[in-house]
Amino acid sequence: MSEKKKSSKDGFLIQGTILAVAGIITKIIGFVYRIPMLNIMGLQGEGYYEIAFQVYSMALLISSYSLPLAVSKLVSARIAKGQYRNAQQVFKAALLFAFTAGSIIMIVIFFGAGLIASIMGAKVSLYALRVLAPGLLVVAVMGVFRGYFQGCGTMIPTAISQILEQLLNAVVSIAGASLLMDYGLKMAQQQDNELLGPAYAAAGGTLGTVSGAVIGLLFLIFCYYASRKVIRRRVNRDRLRRLESYSSIFKLMLITIAPVILSSAVYNMGNIIDSAMFNNIMAAQGHLENECVEILGKLGQYYNLFNVPLAVASALGSSMIPGLVRAYETREKRLLHNRIYMAIRFTMLITIPSAFGLCIVGRPILDFIWPSIDNTVQAMMFRIGAVSLVFYSLSTVTNAVLQGINRMMKPVKNATVSLIIHVVSLFIMMVFFKWGIYGVIVSKIIFSLSMCILNAHDIREAIGYRQEKSKTFVIPCIASAIMGVAVYLVNMVLSMFISGRLPILIALAVAVVVYGISLLKLGGLTEDEILEMPKGATLLSVCKKFHLINDRFY
Repeated sequence: MSEKKKSSKDGFLIQGTILAVAGIITKIIGFVYRIPMLNIMGLQGEGYYEIAFQVYSMALLISSYSLPLAVSKLVSARIAKGQYRNAQQVFKAALLFAFTAGSIIMIVIFFGAGLIASIMGAKVSLYALRVLAPGLLVVAVMGVFRGYFQGCGTMIPTAISQILEQLLNAVVSIAGASLLMDYGLKMAQQQDNELLGPAYAAAGGTLGTVSGAVIGLLFLIFCYYASRKVIRRRVNRDRLRRLESYSSIFKLMLITIAPVILSSAVYNMGNIIDSAMFNNIMAAQGHLENECVEILGKLGQYYNLFNVPLAVASALGSSMIPGLVRAYETREKRLLHNRIYMAIRFTMLITIPSAFGLCIVGRPILDFIWPSIDNTVQAMMFRIGAVSLVFYSLSTVTNAVLQGINRMMKPVKNATVSLIIHVVSLFIMMVFFKWGIYGVIVSKIIFSLSMCILNAHDIREAIGYRQEKSKTFVIPCIASAIMGVAVYLVNMVLSMFISGRLPILIALAVAVVVYGISLLKLGGLTEDEILEMPKGATLLSVCKKFHLINDRFY
């Protein structure tokens, strides 16, 4: 391998790791602050919070969620050709698009909050929706800055902005939930509506989202202005005579963004449909709003834990786009295949053991995080739905692959087909089988599995790529099964002698060690792959010192 290619490969993995680590840190912060916030709001408040956020997330998808990916793709394609002037033109056009789209969606959500809340079957969730509305404009503009930096090949500004955003989000969310819970309880007494307390608390919790987005945007603006000299120097070196017009770029933006928006929107529409169908079908079956909202609060706990390992897949998906675009544009088929292989491999190395862990010790983990809540239903959700973590992670990465190789409409088609299957299966499970919230969990397994199958077929048809099976799936599953037995036994034995949270903490620490050793002894990682990791040389030295590398596998 040439030094240039090795450097490019290392850079890709390092940048992906930076974004993945930032994603993990933000999710951990999310865990931490959601614990006291849930204690303040209660399960009903958590339910209203989740409903509002599902609508908010959908609005983000339509207005701006796809912007980092789209801007990254367009900017990286021009930088690869040395067209720095046009890269700046794309950036400016994207800002205009973001401001326009963000403003429109913000106004629609703010003034339409009452109608939306009624459709969702949770009328008092309108307060949280109105608080969230201004965040749509802020996040839209922030997405352009993140996409620009990612297109330039650096994930550091995005990573730091994510952490800053989540830190302020945590502080303000807890304070807001506490203050507005007290106010909501007073309003509940005055208006004789017990739901106002948790509804106002949910609105207070969403204040942090908007505040966090503002600080994240301000940091990115600072980074951009700090790098003006470098940007100006590159632009001045660009001797391109013909500069793309704003109108042509804007058309290209729409052409590029539209499929991404459609793909993301359809792909994530399931959460809103799930909540609306669940509330309305359960109401038709005789259940009260407060019962339904409380169950959705339990589903929120499930999502909160579920999304931590999923953040790694999303981070890798975003970070791989510039590298995929460059490899595809320069027709380097071998490099393209290698980058896809690495992204999927490293995603599975994390999500497969996570799925096993959540399935086997989901209840102790939930009790550790929320000891004051009965987590029986939530634990059953994980026993049923943990496998979908693998499917969702894989479909997230393969979506990014298809978008990176200019098969923009394929994820849209696949998500649409999968969503139809999802809705039909959910209706059958809730209406005929009366599975309630478990029907939601099973239908998500069906959706994510369908996405994986369809995406894999399209990637194979487009570039002839097939994922290696043994090291990607089989060995991590075997290592995870060994880990699962270890964590279950350690937790069970320690729980006989030690009360409280300590047994599961020790068990999880043992699980990490057992999985790592099992993976290495089974030949799940090569020396070259270890070296490509951050501090790879140190890691390899430790592995060799403890005889964890089996040469016969290489």
